[in-house]
Amino acid sequence: MSLMTPEIRPSVIARVNPVAKLAVALLISCALMLSIDWVSAAVALALEAVLLAWCGLSARQFWLRTAPVWIAAPFAVLTTVLYGQDSGAVLFSAGFVSVTEGSVALALAIGLRILAIGIPGIVLLATTDPTDLGDGLAQVLRLPARFVLGALAGLRLVGMFIDDWHSLALARRARGVGDGGGLRGRARRFGGLAFALLVLSVRRGSKLATAMEARGFGSDIPRTWARESVFGVRDGLVVAIGAVIAATAITAAILAGTWHFVLA
Repeated sequence: MSLMTPEIRPSVIARVNPVAKLAVALLISCALMLSIDWVSAAVALALEAVLLAWCGLSARQFWLRTAPVWIAAPFAVLTTVLYGQDSGAVLFSAGFVSVTEGSVALALAIGLRILAIGIPGIVLLATTDPTDLGDGLAQVLRLPARFVLGALAGLRLVGMFIDDWHSLALARRARGVGDGGGLRGRARRFGGLAFALLVLSVRRGSKLATAMEARGFGSDIPRTWARESVFGVRDGLVVAIGAVIAATAITAAILAGTWHFVLA
């Protein structure tokens, strides 16, 4: 299994209906976007960390899947510290760069918020089979079958990108294309590979769309489904846990006096 489509281990979260997981991610994200403060984000992140033991991901899968979030958060913190809105006492100043107590607090809130929103979303999707997600979207949420099946087919192809990249790199190396050294040579090689992958993806997508139309996936006739997607009591409990996390984070921020409604 590739990084984009890892093996899904049996776990409590893996057996939950994908619609419930999607609802939990949306509940927490919406709650944390109502205010930019460090208390609500920290509380939500701490509660999420407790539940990670039931996600079923190995340590390697967890760190690889969430690596973009761990990389993005420090950059967002640094940028906000240096160029965020100034308020409070000045801690450091040099030219157009100034660091104040307000910018540090804002940077901390944004960094924690990125982690609290990004990690659960990635983990929940990593424990979800794309086919189960498609079944849930079409049968539970009643989304159009044509849209759901097209998105499912596209998601299945994402896992092939890494293999295609390696195959293209080996083919170009065998032909002696893009072997120039130095930073300029590597940049040219990367651009060539990216363009070749784009062309390959467009061609494959066109062929897939034609094949799906030929097999009747574009029909307006109501479809039948091989596997039934059921939203049960366990799924409702998971959604309730997500609502409790969101409510607890907001309540803690209000009690701490750090809650600032973004639309106020």
